Amino acid sequence: ARPPLHRFPQVLCLSAFLSLPLARAEPIRYSVAEEAESGSLVGKLAEDAGLTPPQLSARRARLLSEDGRQHLRLEPGSGRLLVAGRLDREQLCAHSDTCMLPFELLLSDPLQFFRVEVTVDDINDHSPVFRKERVTFKIPETSEPGSRFPLEAAHDLDIGSNTVQAYSISPENEYFIVTYGTRSNGDKYLELVLEKALDREEQAEMGFRVIAVDGGSPPRSGTIEITTIILDANDNVPIFTQERYIGKVLENMPEGSVVLTVLASDQDAAVNGDISYELSEAVGQSDSAFEIDPRTGEIKITKPLDFEEAHTHELIVRATDGGGLSAICKVLVEVVDVNDNAPELAVSSFSSPLPENTASGTVVALFTVRDRDSGANGKISCALDDQLFFSLRPAYKNYYELVTVSALDREHTAQYVLRVTAADAGSPPLTSTHTFTVHISDVNDNAPVFNQTSYTMYVRENNVPSVLVGAVSAADADEGLNAKVTYSLTPGPAAERPSCSCISVNSENGHVFVLRPLDYERLKHTEVTVSASDAGSPPLRANVTVRLVVLDENDNAPLVLYPAQDSSPASSELVPVAAQAGYLITKVVAVDADSAQNSWLSYHLLRATEPGLFSVAVQSGEVRLKRPVTERDSVKHKLLVLVTDNGKPPLSATAALSALLLKDFSDVRLPHSSPPADEHGDSLTTSLIISLVFVSLLFLVSSAVFVARKVCKSKELKAAHVLYGADNLQSGLADAAAAGTLPRAYCYEISLTTGSANSEFQFLKPILPSLPLSRKISQFQK
Repeated sequence: ARPPLHRFPQVLCLSAFLSLPLARAEPIRYSVAEEAESGSLVGKLAEDAGLTPPQLSARRARLLSEDGRQHLRLEPGSGRLLVAGRLDREQLCAHSDTCMLPFELLLSDPLQFFRVEVTVDDINDHSPVFRKERVTFKIPETSEPGSRFPLEAAHDLDIGSNTVQAYSISPENEYFIVTYGTRSNGDKYLELVLEKALDREEQAEMGFRVIAVDGGSPPRSGTIEITTIILDANDNVPIFTQERYIGKVLENMPEGSVVLTVLASDQDAAVNGDISYELSEAVGQSDSAFEIDPRTGEIKITKPLDFEEAHTHELIVRATDGGGLSAICKVLVEVVDVNDNAPELAVSSFSSPLPENTASGTVVALFTVRDRDSGANGKISCALDDQLFFSLRPAYKNYYELVTVSALDREHTAQYVLRVTAADAGSPPLTSTHTFTVHISDVNDNAPVFNQTSYTMYVRENNVPSVLVGAVSAADADEGLNAKVTYSLTPGPAAERPSCSCISVNSENGHVFVLRPLDYERLKHTEVTVSASDAGSPPLRANVTVRLVVLDENDNAPLVLYPAQDSSPASSELVPVAAQAGYLITKVVAVDADSAQNSWLSYHLLRATEPGLFSVAVQSGEVRLKRPVTERDSVKHKLLVLVTDNGKPPLSATAALSALLLKDFSDVRLPHSSPPADEHGDSLTTSLIISLVFVSLLFLVSSAVFVARKVCKSKELKAAHVLYGADNLQSGLADAAAAGTLPRAYCYEISLTTGSANSEFQFLKPILPSLPLSRKISQFQK
């Protein structure tokens, strides 16, 4: 039966690991007997690590072994460490005096290591074995007592007390005894010693067994059959030049390469001095990679060697002479490592994608590196390709962490391809590369951005309802819902609110609509604030100003301010008969509520009683004499002036005015309702009589003043008194002029007689308003 399972109380107390905060300073140690059944208890790992089973489950505990094989397993429910499968110490550790299975207990959230070492204890499960089941010695009868005949020692795969401890002969005989021991160099030897002289004639052949017994409980044994043939005189045995040969060979040496040559000599002559060699490997090393030339003793390689499989090979060489005497020696072949294994990288954990707001120092990946070579060939260094956002740092032993070192920005780089290169220190060095593809996930860290700092849109007045006037557009550098933009109108402060609520914006595409018809004369422009908001949490937004400009259409006809076109009788303009061509009679003043070219006015003489006598300035509307007045011209004239704007199609208005031709302004006595010159003769005669009567009466009163004025100011008839009518105009006229409907300011002059200043005058000085002006020539009484 197998011995019971032992657990040694070798668990050390937990302490903080100063240099590596993620790992214990001292490992947790257990021992388990080899050949333990699967499921056998090794130790209470959770308890010894200061953890509870729920913590192991919550922190995703797992075991990581250096060779990648799982000999043990962790029971999550209880936290116990169990045997995962059959443990064969000889298979795991060969002839090593100690057999230890190291591994790490890896915990996440936070990352933590526990070093665990499990020693596999040897049990006596192997018997001593001789390489050969039977050996024949040919011993000359002349051999002296004390002669020694070497045997190959039995080999036991167990170690310690479980290996070979004693040899014996069975059945015992009086001729031979067995001796064994260890030489100064550590090699074990086994020899038959002749105790009594042989006599071939008495006994030509004898047989017995040599038994090897180990120290196990119960002990195990192995047997070799010995046959001795007594020969006649061959009294010298072969002798090797060395008891042990040591050779070194590179693991990449080709087949057929000579490792070394052994040499033995025999002092006998003829056949008894001819030596042949044979080779055998030590027990447990089958499928030999070596051969020996039986005549020369050259040992050659028969197949490639691998340092990682076996560092040394132990060979036994036997030299036998022609008389049957033999000697043996040991050959140790040391395999020299060459750099034929590239580093290996194994990933333990990897996190992707990473949010772009991941803090610096976050562990992205944990991996381990190993190299099957030894010495400098197995010394590994890791490097990360040039990176500004990630770096490598050692975690524990041969573990490395890939961590972030600066802020990430998905809008700048959405994916990082990180190449980790592991290189050994061999010559030339071997490398291996592992690629980590880290995806960066989006967070809502970018507000929408409009493609313009402000928008100006245009709409013609009298537009149809819900007309599309333009669109705003904003882009968001984020992705998904964080980049989905919706638009809305944002009310501004009370002082900045738009003058109308006539604008609407489509929330999906940013199209801007005018909801109702607009009138340029009431609203020339307005502004609204459009907000673009993404669908992130919390949402981010941006604002932009949209200015709506109303474009004028020619929907207002010119308005004549002077002369007034109301229902009252039209006033007459006084013109002296002595006036020359170009004399300014009056000015037609008109305005247009439209703007730009729609308000550019032009004046044309549409009809006149004497078309050749008068002219109208196209731009200013000034009515002037086209030629001097003659005696044949009528006293009173009627004119009709057409005022036209520059719109398409143009709109127009008419202004009617009349003019009186007088020799002197003192003759102004005709009533305003006097019939025109072209009326019937009777009416004209009556009017002239009344006028003459009125002039006669007036002459008596004003003759003295008139004579004095004539003497002192003889030139006053031609000099003009500058009269300004602005004080008699309504205040609204100034506003109309300021609106740009009048071309420019004018100053007009007219010559009047003394006393005529009491009459109102119709000409304007600098600026004309937009409201109608009612002017009349004073009624003169007869």
